[in-house]
Amino acid sequence: MIYVDSLLCTPLERERRDHRPALEELAAGRVGAVTVTVGFWEDTTESMDQLVKWRHMAEDNSDLVEIAYTAGDIRRIAESGRTAIILGFQNVAFLSGRLGYVEHFARMGTRVGQLTYNIQSDIGGSCYEPTDSGLSRYGAYVIREMNRCGMVIDLSHVGEQTSLDAISKSEEPVAVTHANPSQLAPHPRNKSLQVLDALRDTGGMIGLSVYTNIVGDYNTPEKWSELVAWTVDRIGIDKVGIGTDFDQTGGSAYLEWMRQGRWSREIQFGAGNASHQGPTEAGWFKTPADFPLAERCLRDRGFSDTEIEGIMGANWLRYYDKVFRTL
Repeated sequence: MIYVDSLLCTPLERERRDHRPALEELAAGRVGAVTVTVGFWEDTTESMDQLVKWRHMAEDNSDLVEIAYTAGDIRRIAESGRTAIILGFQNVAFLSGRLGYVEHFARMGTRVGQLTYNIQSDIGGSCYEPTDSGLSRYGAYVIREMNRCGMVIDLSHVGEQTSLDAISKSEEPVAVTHANPSQLAPHPRNKSLQVLDALRDTGGMIGLSVYTNIVGDYNTPEKWSELVAWTVDRIGIDKVGIGTDFDQTGGSAYLEWMRQGRWSREIQFGAGNASHQGPTEAGWFKTPADFPLAERCLRDRGFSDTEIEGIMGANWLRYYDKVFRTL
């Protein structure tokens, strides 16, 4: 069984600032593949610099990780006992308004791009905007190019109307890599029944998160497995995976950049609030090393071996088989 985490928010280093080994936590949790966050607000040049940093990190730690470009790469790397790194961005600010850069970044290894992050962009509306503009004309062209170049279209932080527009425009199934159903855990970051049903009807995927600020009351093994079961019943067993949204190494400066970039001088709390400002994880599932606990709670819920294998990673691998391609 290959465990897949469809979104890890944290930088990855050999050791954490508190001297706990971050990369080795992936190995301890038997995580076979993880989509990392290469950038949030970085422009084109800064984003290329970030890609270089991730490549150097993988080269320097080749005993533990390797960058994957295809689903076949993921399987090969995972079967070697290492973790496949999938390069993704939580914003397409790296395009700098240039449609042709979609192909450039795909050729540099980018496999996941979130259409918008925490504010309105030239693509469309964010989940935090009071009014969602919907997908722009430019955004529709970007989607077409991302389809052609084999890049996953991620809607995790994308507004309601922009998400529905993107699902409708995309010729390939899209993904929500790290969110939960708003029906169970009301939050701007989470996804409505309408978006979930659109994912179901078009073959998309959702990675259910354990991030406390968006998991609501479903923050124990028993309750989280209930959330998984509800989502499976709603959209199908083959369309559900795990996207933890872990940030165990970033620190306060990284968190500030993540939440407000250069666009605000005022404190932005992201998915948190004034009383829960920092990144927080479920008490039972704190780091990638805890991935086997997710398998255990799904087994306790009564999922079959085949269903558990799908949720833990096989569903994402089938999705990547369909969407990933190299140019």
